[in-house]
Amino acid sequence: MPGDRQSLAVKIATFNVNGVNGRLPRLLEWLAETRPDIACLQETKTDDSRFPAQALSEAGYHCVWHGMPRHHGVAILSCGATPSELRRGLPGDDADGQARYMEALVHGLHVASVYLPNGNPQPGPKFDYKLAWMKRLVAHARSLVASERPVVLAGDFNVVPTDSDIYNAWAWRWDAVLQPETRAVWQELMAQGWVDATRQLHPRERIYTFWVNADAFRRNAGFRMDFLLLNTAAAKHLVATQVDAQFRGRDKASDHAPVWVSLGESGFTTA
Repeated sequence: MPGDRQSLAVKIATFNVNGVNGRLPRLLEWLAETRPDIACLQETKTDDSRFPAQALSEAGYHCVWHGMPRHHGVAILSCGATPSELRRGLPGDDADGQARYMEALVHGLHVASVYLPNGNPQPGPKFDYKLAWMKRLVAHARSLVASERPVVLAGDFNVVPTDSDIYNAWAWRWDAVLQPETRAVWQELMAQGWVDATRQLHPRERIYTFWVNADAFRRNAGFRMDFLLLNTAAAKHLVATQVDAQFRGRDKASDHAPVWVSLGESGFTTA
């Protein structure tokens, strides 16, 4: 079982599953083949009563989740230890009922699963909500980045930070994920001191995590929108990161591929 493994390294992944029940076979397949210690899921698209906790438990993973019917939803999975939930929902707007954020302590790490609003069509109320939600995330993240405990913000941030993070920026220039306002708030977040793990180790490579359809995947016409952001206490242990792009090409796959980091020589526990 995954939790039986002993290692100095902790492997943390993020995966927008685009429907946890409909794509449960693909999720279980990925967990069995790649064995992350911690997996943050987004777009589970199910209310809390229908989250497949039993199937994931049988696969060796303990879970905490925050869901809603048909839309959004986030979860944190861990092998070998039960996540200790710290927060469900992003602070700053008590009337916001969308399930997009949760935090837990697990394996010595403070981990958040993040599903930022898409914001389309823009301009309009959905884009306004996106920017307001991002501002709330910036405000909350400020309380996390300076922590002495390793902190990981993992998820689908629905932003393409630069034109190097998309196959053709011109073709998507009107999309909410590329707007100057979206990118400006992203820069506010990063200016706090967060480290984009993928760019830290692969500063110039064309790397994508989302492909809008199967044909786009075959052409590698992708976007990079899924990130693992590390505070200084986590980033000093970063040893590896990768996109499990092959899982995007499988039957009935999510439109996103999992992304993972390995934090080594840390003394974290994996059992």
